[in-house]
Amino acid sequence: MTSGPEDTPVDSKPAPAPFVLIVSGLSGSGKSVALKTLEDLDYYCVDNLPIQLLPDFIRSLMREDVLPQKVAIGIDVRARHSDLSQLAQWRAAVARLGFEAKLVFFDSEDSVLLRRYSDTRRRHPLSHGGLSLPEAIARERELTQPLRLEADVLIDTGQLNVHQLRRRVVGEFAFDSGDAPSLLFESFAYRRGVPGDADFVFDARVLPNPHWQPELRPLTGRDGPVRDYLDAHEDVQRYVEQVSGFLDTWLPRLRGETRSYVTVAFGCTGGKHRSVYLTERMAEHARTQGWEQVATFHRELD
Repeated sequence: MTSGPEDTPVDSKPAPAPFVLIVSGLSGSGKSVALKTLEDLDYYCVDNLPIQLLPDFIRSLMREDVLPQKVAIGIDVRARHSDLSQLAQWRAAVARLGFEAKLVFFDSEDSVLLRRYSDTRRRHPLSHGGLSLPEAIARERELTQPLRLEADVLIDTGQLNVHQLRRRVVGEFAFDSGDAPSLLFESFAYRRGVPGDADFVFDARVLPNPHWQPELRPLTGRDGPVRDYLDAHEDVQRYVEQVSGFLDTWLPRLRGETRSYVTVAFGCTGGKHRSVYLTERMAEHARTQGWEQVATFHRELD
């Protein structure tokens, strides 16, 4: 008896629910950097949405031919007629539409926010009506307190520079939840220090340096000519083979750990050629080995 298409086993695992990340926080705390980073991670991003329009916006996405699986929406005090205390109500409405909704809140100390506004000379969105900058910050804290209390993830950016903030966002939101830890491959420049929370660090400075090739100097390890140059060296191929063999042996041992993701870092002198090349190549290799949640971050480029 031959089997037909109806006899073909199908994967009964349900598809993951589309994911909505509500991005909020204090002005000057890094929300714009976070949204730009999420956009780079293939999130469909919208900023400054009035909170009461959240369900209608999600309904409009559901009418699209291709429904985005990851959406990030910026909601804060710039929408002056929004009642931020109603977030739980509108968030529940989004959940009833079949979306998983989470809220991340970015915060920082007043002294840090004052310094950032002084450095950038930007105007605080609540500085109208004669409020001084400290008064505007205090008022914003009061208005956004319901969002802070409701947040699933709270990120204090007071001690983070732009690069560190982008990396934190990548670590938190590049991946879907799953049983196995996710992998983050990162490139860096040794002259700017080793990433403090890397689980594995590999030194690429022993490899031929494309920087000394005038035609390759302005390029990066993402570019074809640089990849071709490194691919042509036997030492590079041996390095890749040995490091990938090491990772193939030991990364699977981490599947039973409770950690959410593992960082594998590659460093070179400038963080532009060799480390970037290896980061991209090892990420590709990890995907071929069955790791579903893999992301890359290039500290000196991003």
